[in-house]
Amino acid sequence: MGSKKNVDMQTTETEVKIVANPEKQNSTSDASEEKSEEKVEKKLVKAKKVRGKKYQAVRSKLDKSKLYPVKEAVELVKKLSYSRFVGSVEAHIVVREAGDSVNLALPHSTGKSVKVTIVDAEVLSDIEAGKLDFGILIAHPEFMPKLAKFAKVLGPKGLMPNPKNGTLTPNPELKKKELEAGKFNLKTEKKAPLMHLIIGKTDMSSADLVANIEVLVKALKGKILKLVISPSMGPGIKVLVDDSEE
Repeated sequence: MGSKKNVDMQTTETEVKIVANPEKQNSTSDASEEKSEEKVEKKLVKAKKVRGKKYQAVRSKLDKSKLYPVKEAVELVKKLSYSRFVGSVEAHIVVREAGDSVNLALPHSTGKSVKVTIVDAEVLSDIEAGKLDFGILIAHPEFMPKLAKFAKVLGPKGLMPNPKNGTLTPNPELKKKELEAGKFNLKTEKKAPLMHLIIGKTDMSSADLVANIEVLVKALKGKILKLVISPSMGPGIKVLVDDSEE
């Protein structure tokens, strides 16, 4: 065993007092803020993806600073998609407030289907057994006391019925028909004013894709700060939208 060194407690106490000196609190606070900003910047740098040659090739055909009219943006998103499969066309929207949501139905199918289920005794048994064979769960208010014990399972997955998006309703059969017909609730991320959805496929006609985007913009009238569309594999294209409230 090596020899133990004595710790100078007086020096340590003095150093603590110096750090706690009220005259230096402001400068310490400023330094903390600067460090926090540096950490955020470093995270953003790390988050940047290293793009491949195919991406860079199609990206060079795009004017990064330009806002493209909807029709032109749609033509570009199809042209600049470089996937070997039929890719999706995604919309990414920055809105004014986190927590915002809107109900809408796109006029043309996006190629994505969601299984809608109404709560009954059998569904409750399936949930208890860990079987969640549905994408949307609808319930009559009378079932909420029985569903409450599954909140920790359904909640994190966004499957818990609630009145805000219409999945908790006295008329679940009507709501199921609406959702199966393409009506859905679009909402932001939990802590950020960002919305994401698929508005179609790259093999759809430009007219159908434009129509879907126009319905989306109309539903979010007055709330959109930025709209970008992109293929599954390809660059994002900034879209020029008239988002002024009438």
